[in-house]
Amino acid sequence: MKHGQTISWQLSDGVIELALHHEPGNEIGSLTLGELEEFANALEDLRSKAHALIIYSTLKSGFCAGADLRELYERSQQIEKGAAVAGVRDFLERIHRVMNTIDAAPLTTIAAVHGVTFGGGFELALVCDLIIADKMARFCFPELRLGLIPGFGGIPRLKRDLGNAVVRDLLLTGRSINATKAQQIGLVSQVVAEGEALRAARATAAQLGKFDRRTAAAAKQFIKPIPYDELRHEIDIFCDLFTQPAVEAGLKKFVESTDLQPYLP
Repeated sequence: MKHGQTISWQLSDGVIELALHHEPGNEIGSLTLGELEEFANALEDLRSKAHALIIYSTLKSGFCAGADLRELYERSQQIEKGAAVAGVRDFLERIHRVMNTIDAAPLTTIAAVHGVTFGGGFELALVCDLIIADKMARFCFPELRLGLIPGFGGIPRLKRDLGNAVVRDLLLTGRSINATKAQQIGLVSQVVAEGEALRAARATAAQLGKFDRRTAAAAKQFIKPIPYDELRHEIDIFCDLFTQPAVEAGLKKFVESTDLQPYLP
């Protein structure tokens, strides 16, 4: 088992379990990114010993609230805007490499989600082959309120999985949807009782272990192409938008909020 400050992982009976445990909401900033990169590197070795990967959160608040917006705001405050954008681009390229590694892994990957699954957390779930959600899960791309678009690969992956009407609604309105709606539109494969997502994911992973791994890997590669060109374009658009005054204003409002969970709709 590998235990980090923000994430931990272990391999047991052919199943890798990656736990997110960074208070208050598993926000993805530089610390989490560094540990995710370490996991992505370890996955190269682990994948030969496993048939499935489960990603879940140990926090009561939910799966993941998304990017660390306070850290992003600090970047926006740099006097040299060119350096700020370069820093953002480097962060995005690094998180994309992690996401692409998980996306392309010859394992069946399962996101077991509950509660807040927003922004970058939603994007992490979209990397996985299957999303199993407890009935209290909510999905949202709130980036529009900040003058941004999702930057961790969310748009191309959502387009890969769902129809354009759903993609546009989630992206352009910033509305959240519940687990039942997510299942109806084909985003979630299973909805389970509150607190049961991890148990259901483990049962699914055990079932997957009965099948030939090479066949599963070949099937996944066939039905789940990775939209590399669109992913690179997404980074360009994000970095261009990051320089706009609306972004600094939106981030400032978030940082100065006194709400316990200012990312909620």
